[in-house]
Amino acid sequence: MKTEEQLQQQALTEHLAELRSCLLISLGAVAAGFAVAYSVVRPLADYFLRPLVLVLPEGQPLIFTSYQEGFFFI
Repeated sequence: MKTEEQLQQQALTEHLAELRSCLLISLGAVAAGFAVAYSVVRPLADYFLRPLVLVLPEGQPLIFTSYQEGFFFI
């Protein structure tokens, strides 16, 4: 990590290079978080909607026209 004095003495291109590296790290973290969230969305939805599915009449499927409707079934 650079000291404050070294950061102030950098040229514009050095600042831009550091900004680019920070943005790439941030983008990588967002992509990793998205991948983790995408991998657990189905089991999580099954867990939260299980009580609703259990009280549905026999043979009736659970139908939503959009994802957020699953949270407004009351």
